[in-house]
Amino acid sequence: MNFEQWRHSTRAWLFHFIGKEELAYDEYVTAYRHHPTAAAARSLGCIKAGKEAMGDAVHWFEEAVRLEPEHAETWFNLGFVRERDGRRREAIDAFRESVRLQPTIDRAWYGMGMAHAALGEHQDAVKAFEEAARLQPMNSEARYQLGMACYHAGDLARARAAIKELKGFDPKRANALIRDTGSDEFDDLITTLPF
Repeated sequence: MNFEQWRHSTRAWLFHFIGKEELAYDEYVTAYRHHPTAAAARSLGCIKAGKEAMGDAVHWFEEAVRLEPEHAETWFNLGFVRERDGRRREAIDAFRESVRLQPTIDRAWYGMGMAHAALGEHQDAVKAFEEAARLQPMNSEARYQLGMACYHAGDLARARAAIKELKGFDPKRANALIRDTGSDEFDDLITTLPF
């Protein structure tokens, strides 16, 4: 056991716990220098992501997957910060690796769908959102994005089906989907809400 690495990691955790992010970051960096671990790199990435320093967060999550390449959650985090940094193609690669390692990570499928949609790859977005919605059937946002992706892909029948599915448990969000398509194609599905 590397005592210095342990000491700085423990101090970092404590600072992080009490909300002293800058002090926590400095301690995690020192711990990482004493003994590079994926856990320390993930913590550094999380702190930087929380500060909206996405370039730095990407660096740390890339370090974490380098040190622990079979950790699906870390691949998801890398995809998330890459997407937030505008690196959508690279984000898709990270999300894809996350679901390869653990196919049940619904938020990785969702993130992949969002990145594909932002790139105008609506058919690929549909596939990803379908899987996210399958894994989390009551996820309103996944169903909403699935409907939008279907609409933009020109699959009006599948968009209609997504609206109906969403309407079954979140009629307010279904109405928003209908409105946001900008089409009167789905007006017959609008639900009159009492609120």
